[in-house]
Parts: sequence; structure tokens; C-alpha cells
Amino acid sequence: MLRTLDIILIVIMTAVAAVTYTIKHQAELKLEEVRKLEAEIKLERDTIDLLRADWALLTQPSRLQKLITSYQGELQLVPTESTQLTQASELPMLKADLPVFDPADKDKDGKVSDKEAKAYAKTIVADVDADADKINTGSVKPE
Repeated sequence: MLRTLDIILIVIMTAVAAVTYTIKHQAELKLEEVRKLEAEIKLERDTIDLLRADWALLTQPSRLQKLITSYQGELQLVPTESTQLTQASELPMLKADLPVFDPADKDKDGKVSDKEAKAYAKTIVADVDADADKINTGSVKPE
């Protein structure tokens, strides 16, 4: 005769076996997924190596010189002159670095209205855009 304790222990052992099997199956699925990812990573690394080799081949100075001489008539390439180079300090200010308002435009409460601030910002942006067009680097002939 089976006692109640025996039946409970059999049920517990069966449940533990089912949980163990489920965990083992999930671990095998994750291991398979990891192997697939490793294969994809290896393929991507091989592709990167191949592309680097292609890039090294395409940018060889001797090859580029042959292309320049072949297409000189169409491209009309000339060496860069020193007047075409500029310093960072010669470039205009970024629009993001512009002040939003002029402190002189404050009203008697010490506040600036949105209308005045927007008008001032538009003026500054227009001035910067105009200054940017006046920069002469020598790379483009003035019209």
C-alpha cells in the first residue's frame, strides 16, 4: 500500500524532473543562440577585414596617380594652395553659440519680451550669415 507521503514524494520528484528538463532545454536553446551570434560576429569581422583590404587597394597612391593622369581633362584637378586653408578662429560663430537677447533691450522690470528676443536673434543670425559669405579662402573665385 502506498501511503500519502509516498504519493506526495512521487509528485514532487516528477515536478522536479520536469523543471530540470525545462531548464536544460532552455539552456540548450540559449547556447544555440550564442553560437549563431558568434558565427554572425565572425562573418562581420571577416567582412570588415575584406573591406579594409579593398580600401587599402583602392587608395594606393600609385593607383590614384594613374587615375588622376587618366581623367585630368575631365576633372581639372590642381594642388591645394596655402590660401585655400583657413584657421578655426577665422570661421564664423555657430548659430547655437549666439546670444538670444541684448541686455540693453531689457524693459523697466529687467525682463526681455519674446518679441524683442526673437527680433534680436534674427538680426544676429542674418549678420553671421552675411559674414560667412564674405570669408575669402581662395577656394572659390568671387563673383
